Amino acid sequence: MIKFQKKLNRVLEIFLVILVSVLVVDVLWQVFSRYLLSSPSSFTDELAGFLLIWVGVLGAAYVSGKKEHLAIDILLQKSPPVRQERLQILIHILVFLFALSVMVVGGIILMYTRFVLEVKSAALQLPLGYVYVILPISGLIIMFYELFHILELKKAK
Repeated sequence: MIKFQKKLNRVLEIFLVILVSVLVVDVLWQVFSRYLLSSPSSFTDELAGFLLIWVGVLGAAYVSGKKEHLAIDILLQKSPPVRQERLQILIHILVFLFALSVMVVGGIILMYTRFVLEVKSAALQLPLGYVYVILPISGLIIMFYELFHILELKKAK
């Protein structure tokens, strides 16, 4: 399971670097075409928005797996060691349930309705279901990481 986690981290790192690189090139082209050519590109603004969604949601899954996400852990720090472990497990379970209910189930519903209703983006004419497909994917990744963290805590016991 540790090998799979390391491979998943590496795949996410590479994919996120590619997405951010495409985002930078897209924004640079938008600025260049708008200010130097006086003819702004019609699709770059929309593409930048979609790429930001993907980078943000997939980046959240990545940092969740590395335990580098933003957290308010005052209660955890002030608790005795026995309670800290229970509290950490509770937090991982709550994050798992959030990822399942909001990101996976909600993301699938959102994605499905966009495909069924044939909603397309204005400039790119891309079915919006493809934009939202990242929600359930990231939710599943977060769920995997949370299970991994729970098993790590149990094993360390």
